Amino acid sequence: MPNISIGSSSFHVLDQGRGQLLLLVHGFPLDHTMWRAQVNELAKDFRVIAPDLRGFGQSSPITSDDATVTMAQYADDLAALLSALNIKEQVTFCGFSMGGYIAWQFAARHADKLGRLFLCDTKAAADTKEAAEGRHKLATKVAAEGSQVAADAMMPKLFSKRAIESKAPCVEETRQTILRTSPRAIAAALRGMAAREDFTAKLPAIAVPTLVLCGTEDAISPPAEMRSIAAAIPRAEYSEIQAAGHMSPVEDPQAVNRAIRIFLGV
Repeated sequence: MPNISIGSSSFHVLDQGRGQLLLLVHGFPLDHTMWRAQVNELAKDFRVIAPDLRGFGQSSPITSDDATVTMAQYADDLAALLSALNIKEQVTFCGFSMGGYIAWQFAARHADKLGRLFLCDTKAAADTKEAAEGRHKLATKVAAEGSQVAADAMMPKLFSKRAIESKAPCVEETRQTILRTSPRAIAAALRGMAAREDFTAKLPAIAVPTLVLCGTEDAISPPAEMRSIAAAIPRAEYSEIQAAGHMSPVEDPQAVNRAIRIFLGV
């Protein structure tokens, strides 16, 4: 797992397997380990690259208390990572939640690097005014009180009721990931998400084959919203992970892996 230096920043990158290239982009406020089950299975037949985004996981930390990292910045970081790894072929960009927000910017800014899109439990719309204000308030509180605040705010919404009530191991593992995430990275991403553009009107311009995947119990990116995204993208197909919440790649990794394989024909 090399660390790749880009400018003054260092990015931790998991790079396993050979074959078609899958770029797995984690959600907020997580790191590349959310994709562990995908890497373990899909690296048998694909080259799987799973980085820690700027400030997250083992990538170099955010150094300012009031930093904002935009979705465009994350997308540019990923494009630079691919160049640093001397990857010239187009990738299948797999974006979960905030990773999907980044995918829109990657598609707009680095179309030459994009072969396919896999959009998992995400949104195309921008935040409402109220939602953006809520993110800024949470950023301020996290900066002052720590990552526990983000864990407390997010955990009730991330998993299906079944997973929470059964105390599935993935629930506590996800909580621990959030707790070890830097408060500055969390706050910077919150500000970036609050400022993100509405990509809805641009969806028809996405020309690559696209899989839109959603857990049927997703309370953050509901199936109806995800279906509308798929309907707006000319070459998109839509699939659901039954009984899974927002964290479908973690909650039912076998079903997600199967959907990816079907999409890629492997």
